[in-house]
Amino acid sequence: QVQLVESGGGLVQAGGSLRLSCAASGLTFGSYAMRWYRQAPGKELELVAVVSDDGGTNYADSVKGRFTNSRDNAANTVYLQMNSLKPEDTAVYYCKAAKWGYNYWGQGTQVIVSS
Repeated sequence: QVQLVESGGGLVQAGGSLRLSCAASGLTFGSYAMRWYRQAPGKELELVAVVSDDGGTNYADSVKGRFTNSRDNAANTVYLQMNSLKPEDTAVYYCKAAKWGYNYWGQGTQVIVSS
């Protein structure tokens, strides 16, 4: 059974930092691209960052230069380091493992950035 468990969310002041973690089990972690999405209240789901199975990364323009997505295949974990947080980063953040049409989602972790 595949499980993705996010952690690290919370309340932070604007300009602060948080590091989200997504621990995976039940899958060959290293062969999956890992993606972070977020959904703000009343808004659509937004792709924030991707780290591919070979470690390449891509970011949404809205977070480029502030967020860093990385993976530790030995620990079956992906991280999203979020710096210089803004109130508009407030959302529920989800990780997803994706490969060849197979998609597995975590339960989400709430991030609230106060101004």
